Amino acid sequence: NSLSNPTEHTYSNTSENVVNFAQLLEKVALISPELRVRFSSSHPKDITDEVLFTIKKYDNICNYIHYPVQSGNSRVLKMMNRTYDREWLVKRLARIREVLPDVGISTDAIVGFCSETEDEFQDTLSLFRDSQFEFAFMYAYSERPGTLAERKYEDDVTAEVKSRRLAELVALQNSISLNKKQDYIGKTYRVLIEGFSKKSNDDLKGRNDQNQLVVFPAGKGYAKGDYVNVKIERCTMTSLFGRVIVD
Repeated sequence: NSLSNPTEHTYSNTSENVVNFAQLLEKVALISPELRVRFSSSHPKDITDEVLFTIKKYDNICNYIHYPVQSGNSRVLKMMNRTYDREWLVKRLARIREVLPDVGISTDAIVGFCSETEDEFQDTLSLFRDSQFEFAFMYAYSERPGTLAERKYEDDVTAEVKSRRLAELVALQNSISLNKKQDYIGKTYRVLIEGFSKKSNDDLKGRNDQNQLVVFPAGKGYAKGDYVNVKIERCTMTSLFGRVIVD
């Protein structure tokens, strides 16, 4: 199961029964220990200490957080109206890893935002190098009609510069992703089967608690929705490969 948009902060089916996101997460986790719970966040400030300790408490809540930084430069973040700066991002990320040492973390980033300088783009590269995200969704800024940015700022970074900056960031993250995946080799993870691999019906695919895609040989009796323990033997930039370990 998955939950999204915890920015709403409170959830209710009656006026007397109001809970925050961490409490909602706990209620869902308690439905069944076999229910895997994963959520997506649209803002780093959603990841409160209460949310972190709820993840830590329940084995069926994925040990994975989406932490969308958007930029590594404080001036650009202010222009984006993100309500945090680089220093806050770094401190919060350290806190996440303090509470959840084995957590998988992904992010979003936009390059070429209005008036972004080369030095400010370098701040995003350095944030990625320091943060070591498992994977990232990366985009070049594209002006959208009706947005605050479109009304207030000129889209003055050229398409050529945006393309080059995006390519640099993607190349850096690809290298980080591969290095991070190599850390999984030799370890065994509980994997929830999602179905057959895209490339072959001889293989199954699923995800571990860190939201990593795991591919392994299909065996008799394995079905979508089952849990299996998979020992990781090799990796690519996007996937882990292994074999099922039978207790």
